[in-house]
Amino acid sequence: MKNTYFFVILHPKRKFIAMLIVGSSIVSDEIIDECFCCNIDCCKGICCVEGDYGAPITKQEKKIMQDLLPKVLPYLPIKNVEIIKKKGAFTKDDEGKLVTQIVDNKDCVFAFKSKENYTYCVFQKLYLEKKINFIKPVSCHLYPIRIDEFDKVNTLNYHRWNICKSAIEEGKRKNIHIYQSCKEALIRRFGEKWYEELLEEIKTNKRIE
Repeated sequence: MKNTYFFVILHPKRKFIAMLIVGSSIVSDEIIDECFCCNIDCCKGICCVEGDYGAPITKQEKKIMQDLLPKVLPYLPIKNVEIIKKKGAFTKDDEGKLVTQIVDNKDCVFAFKSKENYTYCVFQKLYLEKKINFIKPVSCHLYPIRIDEFDKVNTLNYHRWNICKSAIEEGKRKNIHIYQSCKEALIRRFGEKWYEELLEEIKTNKRIE
């Protein structure tokens, strides 16, 4: 599929939104133009707490996370462990998609709090400590990018969330755009070649100087 720009309507009452085709993916201009850089010192990891459901996961990720349970359970709060043993670590949302279980209708079951009251993902903690080779679900890794998958294409859109105001401000201060902030996650999901094509399209179309 040749890379090019085109316009789509995301909602009948919204304006036309320009998007870019990279391979078989349709990338929203907002991912290129908008600034974003997580600032955990301000938000304290609240994205692992807020929300109606846990993190979206794939069937492959479910198996990986299930196999890692013996290693992660010792680091989780007792309440989380009890819920996992009683209800399981995973469930489905209203659309029937796989998500992680939650605690008290808010916290991801794989989240834990530090002494400073920061919320962290237990998988990321063990990954950074080189105890496992799975960093966290790709949906978390990619945030604030959300992907919708169809038969022949994927759409990548910017998910705006009021709790991420500090990330927007930090991104603007450091001049870091979403596609740059999410570079590692995008390469993880689509590969280095795809990311290089994205950069080339950005340069060709002079989206970012």
